[in-house]
Amino acid sequence: MTYCVALNLKHGLIFASDTRTNAGVDHIASFKKMTCFQNEGERNIFILTSGNLATSQAVIERLQQDIHGQMEKTVLNVPTLFDVADLIGVLSCQIAKQAAKVAQQEVVTFGSNFLVGGQIRGQAPKLYSVYSEGNCIAATEDTPFFQIGESKYGKPILDRVVTYETELAVALKAVLLSFDSSIRSNLSVGFPIDLMVYQVDSLRMPHGRRIHADDEYMLQICQEWGSGLVRLLMDFDDIPLDYTQ
Repeated sequence: MTYCVALNLKHGLIFASDTRTNAGVDHIASFKKMTCFQNEGERNIFILTSGNLATSQAVIERLQQDIHGQMEKTVLNVPTLFDVADLIGVLSCQIAKQAAKVAQQEVVTFGSNFLVGGQIRGQAPKLYSVYSEGNCIAATEDTPFFQIGESKYGKPILDRVVTYETELAVALKAVLLSFDSSIRSNLSVGFPIDLMVYQVDSLRMPHGRRIHADDEYMLQICQEWGSGLVRLLMDFDDIPLDYTQ
């Protein structure tokens, strides 16, 4: 399993993904789940993946092959981000169905999910969640972030903190703490974390950052967050409750 989150906010987009995969407790490995495509000054595209690793890797490989083969439709020449998301959805379904046919199993076994976002020159930044069935939905000002994988542990802090108007620096801290919660509560999510922050209309590929378990800043904010929660809990008035019978 994995945990990926992407946000489309007023001032930019944030993409973050863990790198853990597992096929049981005795088979754990790390694989990068974030891929970036760029035509400098024209478009920047970010893709996060979860689900069947073979399917998601095959999709990324095919996208790269289509670019090198100068195919009619690629992520670097279709007109909109929706077309990019649709291209990925169709390709993912084709690969999953072919694998299921060969293995004589259910297609759902080979399904993958994708978060696809970025910006094309002259257009507003967009973010899409592409389902394993191939269709997709777009992030909006009311729902500015998507998660895939083991999302339940990291969702509460994002729900409480993040809105479309949230500054990137604040949202980024919330994202890192959502990973802290997920890693603490689920063994199938783990370091390192790949991180990208894209500023609206920059049309430049950010350098990004890989955060390891011993990252000084990550350790600091997670420790202070945990200590702060304990202090706040202790400061609450005791609940009125009669313990006697």
